[in-house]
Amino acid sequence: MTTVLATQAGSVPKRSGKVRDVYDLGDRLVLVATDRISAFDWILPTGIPEKGKILTAMSLFWFRFLGQTGQILSTELADMGPEFVRQPDVFGGRSIMVKRTEVFPVECVARGYMAGSAWNEYRRSSTINGIPIPPGLQEAEILPEPIFTPATKAPEGQHDENIPFEEMITIVGHEIAVELRARTLDLYRRARHHAESRGIILADTKFEFGQLETGEILLVDEALTPDSSRFWPMDQYAPGQSPPSFDKQFVRNWLEEIGFDKKSPPPPMPTPIVEQTRAKYIEAYQRLTGERWNG
Repeated sequence: MTTVLATQAGSVPKRSGKVRDVYDLGDRLVLVATDRISAFDWILPTGIPEKGKILTAMSLFWFRFLGQTGQILSTELADMGPEFVRQPDVFGGRSIMVKRTEVFPVECVARGYMAGSAWNEYRRSSTINGIPIPPGLQEAEILPEPIFTPATKAPEGQHDENIPFEEMITIVGHEIAVELRARTLDLYRRARHHAESRGIILADTKFEFGQLETGEILLVDEALTPDSSRFWPMDQYAPGQSPPSFDKQFVRNWLEEIGFDKKSPPPPMPTPIVEQTRAKYIEAYQRLTGERWNG
């Protein structure tokens, strides 16, 4: 089984993030999800076979389910150009051609449960992103209402930083900030309802939005994958403890167990960790979409 860690489409201009390679076709972009995996802000030297294809298929499912396909132009390599057609084993099933937008420099985060940085802040100050939260909640407990906690998009290798909604207003303007908050919470509630019907809790997620020259605002990048969302199995959930999740927790746990110092490049992953992580991504896809993963 092939693992795609890097891509190159001839001389087409490219920029790379932790997981995605983005090709510039002028008024269009091609988003390519590789099989790279990161933990503690490091890209590991070992990838997860088919991870990029799983993430792409899951994003496409959610874009269609939520009626947010405005960004998408094509998933056919023939529409992307000969440089992509010549490498079907590299680009097939993991590439989406999209409209170019001006992406707002804010991560739009919706939280429905007490987890991650929200739980850490709540224990200190009974707030989440400065928003007062009733006392007495436990780790992983459901919040009274979903909340919106925007964050700045940090440079590669750094953590995103939570910001107050008032600061988001200064970045994107009041009208757009209010619209992005409303859309984020609406998409989260709809996705959470579907996930619950499939036996999965969507604890939190983050979205990105971009604006066309016409002024239309679109959901962009990816949506509701284990890389951008916290999914928990409902049958293993209990407030007061951190539930298992459908993501790269196996990788993080292994790095902690071997004493990874988080300051130097991580070592290659052993095969069992790779296989367990891949199985979790596939399970998340199958449970959320109701479709069997065939690669």
